[in-house]
Amino acid sequence: MDTAVRPNFTSNQIRFRFVAATAVLLLSAACAADTELSEPRPTVPAVTADGEAAPAGAPTDDAATDRDSSQTGQEAQSGNPAQALPSDGNVLDANIALEHMITLDEPIDMAIASGDETAWIAQRGGQVLRVDLVQGEVIETILDISAETIAQGEQGLLGIAVSDDWLYANFTDLNGDTRLDAFKRDGETLSGERRAILSQPQPFRNHNGGDLAIGPEGALYIAFGDGGAANDPLDHGQDSTTWLGSILRITPTPDAAEPYSVPADNPFAADPTTDDNQVDPPPGSPEIFLTGVRNPWRFSFDSETGDLWIADVGQDLYEEVTVLLAVNGGGAGANLGWRLREGLHAFAGDRPPGNVDPVWEYSQDDGCSVTGGFVYRGSAIPELVGSYVFGDYCTSRLWAVQISSGGVVFRDFGVAVPGGSLASFAEDANGELYALSLEGPVSRVVAS
Repeated sequence: MDTAVRPNFTSNQIRFRFVAATAVLLLSAACAADTELSEPRPTVPAVTADGEAAPAGAPTDDAATDRDSSQTGQEAQSGNPAQALPSDGNVLDANIALEHMITLDEPIDMAIASGDETAWIAQRGGQVLRVDLVQGEVIETILDISAETIAQGEQGLLGIAVSDDWLYANFTDLNGDTRLDAFKRDGETLSGERRAILSQPQPFRNHNGGDLAIGPEGALYIAFGDGGAANDPLDHGQDSTTWLGSILRITPTPDAAEPYSVPADNPFAADPTTDDNQVDPPPGSPEIFLTGVRNPWRFSFDSETGDLWIADVGQDLYEEVTVLLAVNGGGAGANLGWRLREGLHAFAGDRPPGNVDPVWEYSQDDGCSVTGGFVYRGSAIPELVGSYVFGDYCTSRLWAVQISSGGVVFRDFGVAVPGGSLASFAEDANGELYALSLEGPVSRVVAS
């Protein structure tokens, strides 16, 4: 989020460019109307022709796939775009509403713990609650680190993830620096055992990232913003030697001597077969999975395909959503472009190597801070299956994009989170979705 540095627009103050509540962006249509995008280019990532793991959307050696070519989107596409699963619906036929479940104190993230029928909901002030969403009741507070963090601006308890044995919490400490700690589970609660996993000094008070997710392979992914201020003054987004401006992937080992290990296939992980006398180290921090993000405020994995979806908050003009196909390596080594690029546009330089275009962008005439969500894989709204549901913090409106048709289909549902301040989405064990407002309401996405 950029809540500390942006005006808090209401939905009535936002001027939407979309002519109707729905819009379809085909591969042959441009995403914006500036001179850089005068020629259309595809934004749906293609499966690489040889099937090798490669950053989704990254340019290939074939000139026909050059993102800056003058060809139409259909001509420029390499391989096949993401394919629809048999269960995928048509987002244009989907109609949704929000059902109020409970009101809490600044709910900011939610996770489902295996073996527990309740939801674990983090409050920005530093508490994690067990909540019976069906009854609308808080059962107990299982974690309280409120004495260790300050909920102000873009700081506080920012994200949680739950494995079979541990609760992971990402928060800013009293100095404003990022900490990731693990708390041992004891069934439906915590045992009291705690282990610090990693920490990162923050040069400024905003753009902390903070989201956590456990990937399909069981690794823990950690989002870091670029360190804050504006315009990435320290150029962290393009510096692979710092965690800032990156998404990390680690294997937590809270019970071991070292708190985590690095997956051997991380892009900058040292090759154990390399001569020990090598002079040049790998060109980046081994924990880094991808680079070039500004403030990735929520990312998630499609529970059916493993595709990685990232919502990255923009600087002055554009908000962006990027999808990295699992079949292409899930984005390993990808560069989302910041600060050289903002969305589909040049910002402070040329396109970097391995750059991945967003699959969707919107102007800050239409919102101010993108809030990432999930690909819907529930059963209550068949028409929504296979669509990525997301929104905007300031307008608090719920949107969706669907790419399995071979184009980008956008849907504005005309629904806004009660109270505004759309901070997060969540997915339960059945694939049903929830929307969390920092003003308090937790709502379930239902058919209307």
